[in-house]
Amino acid sequence: MSRAVRFHETGGPEVLRLEEIPAPVPGVGEVLIHTRALGLNRAESMFRRGEYGVAPVFPSGIGYEAAGVIAAVGDGGTGFRVGQAVSVVPSFSMTDYPMHGEAVLAPVHAVVAHPEELSFEQAAAVWNPFITAYGGLVDIAGVRPGDTVLIPAASSSVGLAAIQIARRAGARAVALTRTGTKRQKLLEAGAEAVISTAEEDVVARVRELTAGEGARVIFDPVGGPALADLVEAASREAVIVLYGLLESSPAPLNVGTVLFKHLTLRGFELFEITTDDARRAAAVDYVRDGLAKGELAPVIDTTFPLDAIAEAHRYLEAGGQVGKIVITVTPEDGTTS
Repeated sequence: MSRAVRFHETGGPEVLRLEEIPAPVPGVGEVLIHTRALGLNRAESMFRRGEYGVAPVFPSGIGYEAAGVIAAVGDGGTGFRVGQAVSVVPSFSMTDYPMHGEAVLAPVHAVVAHPEELSFEQAAAVWNPFITAYGGLVDIAGVRPGDTVLIPAASSSVGLAAIQIARRAGARAVALTRTGTKRQKLLEAGAEAVISTAEEDVVARVRELTAGEGARVIFDPVGGPALADLVEAASREAVIVLYGLLESSPAPLNVGTVLFKHLTLRGFELFEITTDDARRAAAVDYVRDGLAKGELAPVIDTTFPLDAIAEAHRYLEAGGQVGKIVITVTPEDGTTS
């Protein structure tokens, strides 16, 4: 038996339960991982509330990210061995492979060898944010030296990864955050400038920072009414990558601005990259290279033990974090990572 995070109805963090279930057995093309750390994302919060693109099937597991040690290898698991440290790239549905538990199954295409530079906690905080940021900035927008990159919700784990990737490309990272309370942390994280969207005129500030030209790349998880300002702050032929919907209210766009600036508005999901073998491999190689060279590093805001999973979800939804929230899992022998 092993414990897994499950819920039997949609709702707030209080619906989450740690339940004893039979230890899973890997089938063809699967490995069994004894987890040491789990990454928490807004996707899990939305899934738990029934607001995600995929509906839960009850009783439902949950979770996209895990790092740990392989406990068993199914047929077709060539290249992996029992005892090997690994982490998981989100490239599957939570309804098929929920990752938040002590012993979880993962498809071999989603499993990568543990980056030696990282702890288990850091490995659980890498793949979702960095591949999301890589996909939007490198794969789609083609970020290049001299670009100004606007990054709304910059204190999120994806936002912080985007700051690092923009800098790695030789671009200027401009962080957007609602108030000035996180300004110093974002500057320390590598942002060249920080704009407080509730306290400053975003369009005027971007024009000031770019000598009137505007930003060529905008990487936005918010949407909603604020998208209109981002369109106005964009340069000619800018690429606006929309990778989230934190604000579901309609966005009042000036279509004339989109037309005459020749803007590209592009919706993007992580799974565009991670479910394509070639693009996933390129993304993993990019992130591994950045980690090895010290140019990329996950930022962890705080950790919670598995027993406090509901509390971790409450902390996530409060929105005060700067970086990733990670759940730690104590192995049966009591050792830690």
